[in-house]
Amino acid sequence: MSKIRVTKEFRFEMAHALWNYDGLCKNIHGHSYVLYVTVIGEPISDIDDKKLGMVIDFGDLKKIVEEEITKKFDHSIILNNKVPYNELYTNSEMFERKYFVDYQPTCENIVLDFVLKIKNRLPENIDLYNIRLYETATSYAEWNKEDNL
Repeated sequence: MSKIRVTKEFRFEMAHALWNYDGLCKNIHGHSYVLYVTVIGEPISDIDDKKLGMVIDFGDLKKIVEEEITKKFDHSIILNNKVPYNELYTNSEMFERKYFVDYQPTCENIVLDFVLKIKNRLPENIDLYNIRLYETATSYAEWNKEDNL
């Protein structure tokens, strides 16, 4: 049977700042991110399966991405864990949704983080094929399975 790619789009708001960076992005700022997740697999051919004809139910893919990414990161701030945490804020209510990560939170590194989170949740017969994360309307980072074989 033929392989088919299935893509779902997600939108969320997130802030970040680049630690030790020499440009404007060293300042805390936010983006309206648009994430495209593409998986690849064979459509289900078992006539007794409720998902007959699907590679993956769009609702199942949505659940994975929401649980691993959008519900966690929407309206949050993501920062490198080298940022001096105690000097960053004084009002903890304004920083309720914060994530300190082991990497510089560039669009490229965020994509790599998302790849790991999504790949670990996909069913065995489905592979992650592509992730594209738009940070602005004209700028994105992309991971592709074929580039990483």
